[in-house]
Amino acid sequence: MALLNFKKDDGPTPGTLGPDVEAFLQGYSIEVMPRTAQKVDDFRAILPAGTRVYIAHIEGTPIRDMVATAKRLNDEGFPVMPHFPARIIKDAATLADWIARYQGEADVDQALLLAGGVDTPHGDYHSSMQLLESGLFDKAGFKNLHVAGHPEGNKDIDPDGGMTNVEDALRWKQDFSNRTDAQMAIATQFAFEAAPIITWADSLKDAGIDLPIHIGIAGPAKLQTMIKFAIACGVGPSLRVLQRRAKDVTKLLLPFEPTDVISELAAHKAANPDFNISQVHFFPLGGIKTNANWAIENGGAAAVPANA
Repeated sequence: MALLNFKKDDGPTPGTLGPDVEAFLQGYSIEVMPRTAQKVDDFRAILPAGTRVYIAHIEGTPIRDMVATAKRLNDEGFPVMPHFPARIIKDAATLADWIARYQGEADVDQALLLAGGVDTPHGDYHSSMQLLESGLFDKAGFKNLHVAGHPEGNKDIDPDGGMTNVEDALRWKQDFSNRTDAQMAIATQFAFEAAPIITWADSLKDAGIDLPIHIGIAGPAKLQTMIKFAIACGVGPSLRVLQRRAKDVTKLLLPFEPTDVISELAAHKAANPDFNISQVHFFPLGGIKTNANWAIENGGAAAVPANA
């Protein structure tokens, strides 16, 4: 298979959406699962060298499959950030074993810590804060620790639909970052409207939470697929963007692309350089290759910064 050539001296591919989007997409990351990664013969054919790849750990996925996927991606030249969902980790011994296996077999030194999508914890952990407090990641020398963010709230955490508990948790994580050597960032759930995302990001900064934000963006997908995932993932008011699109029969069968939300966020970032959204994190709901091609076509062809 011919590999795409992303030479540093060539510069990024010119973006069809303009220089603001091209700049906004630099250092983007993307998410895979072991079963979706198996469908890609060689990630070097579709991703710029150095692209950070998150590996989602879905309940029931054996740790050996997660580690094997991490090793494969690392061998192909991509820094790997596996998920550690607290509620599916039985105890400290299990957590230590996972960390050791990722580190020893796949040379992993970064992780996304989150509560996880199961209702009943499998063991001792129920939150990412407990994982941070364990000290096991620091002991293993993990450099980057990302945590989850929810621009439209999370009803599992705030059943009333508010933001109180979510923001309290982020304040705790901000304090953890301040008092430790952890390089932390917030990786968010995806949303479809720029204005509420901007309001949310600004509200965090006003509350003294200045962790860099990696904003979740759903990659191109069929509208029906996008709606299904949005409902399953608890996307909030911005779901109306998809619902309005569904009412237009001329667009019903066309792929839904993140053009509007990314263009508006990119323009805001260009006008406000200190805006705390630093990178884009793609959820490839319509397939990894489709998402990667869309990113490349719009100028997203640069490696992730080392400590972001």
